[in-house]
Amino acid sequence: MRRFRNREDAADATQETFLRMLTVVPKTEIANPHAYLFQIAKSVAHGRTAKLLRESALFADESLGTFVADETPDAERTVAARQELALLVATIAALPTRCKMVFVLSRIEGLSNGEIALKLSITRNMVEKHIMKALLHCRDARLSASTRAA
Repeated sequence: MRRFRNREDAADATQETFLRMLTVVPKTEIANPHAYLFQIAKSVAHGRTAKLLRESALFADESLGTFVADETPDAERTVAARQELALLVATIAALPTRCKMVFVLSRIEGLSNGEIALKLSITRNMVEKHIMKALLHCRDARLSASTRAA
């Protein structure tokens, strides 16, 4: 009780101590079982105390600000994201008109392939082909941009 200051933790440590004592298979005869039991209890108490300290550090008051990550992107990440967005906009603008319309309706407007087919009076199969073409075009533009940057 002095070590844990909590009845539940002390009871758990006691139970673990006796469990270890009962499950240990000594290689030699234990000359002083009383001292051996206290050594096990000391080991269990030390392990549990260390675990409790680690857990309390994990759940420390976040208002202290020590464990809060700064989610604001740094200048380098902001510039890289803007460049990637500009590349995507230019890539989409370079698509053929019908392909661009299908891609924007699908990815920006969130319409289903069936809705796009009805709206543009084309088949669903054609919608899928346009989307695939646009996605491949975007992937190729990104790959070539990353190759140039490297």
